[in-house]
Amino acid sequence: MESDRLILEQLTRERIPDLYNEIGSDPEIYRWLAYATPQSRLDFTEIMERFLEEGLLGIRIPFAVVLKGSGRAIGTTSFLDLNPTHNSLEIGSTFYARPFWRSFVNTECKLLMLQDAFEIRKVERVTIKTDSLNERSKTAILRLGAKPEGILRHHMRRPDGTWRDSAFFSILAAEWPIVKESLIAKLATKKDLQGN
Repeated sequence: MESDRLILEQLTRERIPDLYNEIGSDPEIYRWLAYATPQSRLDFTEIMERFLEEGLLGIRIPFAVVLKGSGRAIGTTSFLDLNPTHNSLEIGSTFYARPFWRSFVNTECKLLMLQDAFEIRKVERVTIKTDSLNERSKTAILRLGAKPEGILRHHMRRPDGTWRDSAFFSILAAEWPIVKESLIAKLATKKDLQGN
């Protein structure tokens, strides 16, 4: 998947060193994720290798998020919970280097993924979820145009052993044309890497 500024390329082992340099050990990136903050390149590689293994099993399609101008991989995201029976999937495991938070990157990345989901894969539903305490992520998901569906209590264990309540959101195929138009309009106002 490709836009003017980004390429979403299938994750490969060759991208792991780049990704480690960008997102490898920033604790704020991992604060709300289901993975403990990597303490070494080996820890980070194990997370990425798990993504690759799940890709081989057909339960995940992991991507590196690459800036076209520099060729740098500045984050990762995935299609998850691929469900052909119910014609749905989830977008998740999304994390970017901190300088790209609140920039064009998430909006453009999600536009590419949602276009692929609704226009190529022809899904009926896309799910996006986050920790119910993660206000920054919930705000970003709502800005995409996803609708809140509620909280699944004690849905996942956090790395520290506490229980996470997950906030669920979705976009349906019938909603996609309006969501797409809104995302394109938002991107028109985000000209540089910081979204100014």
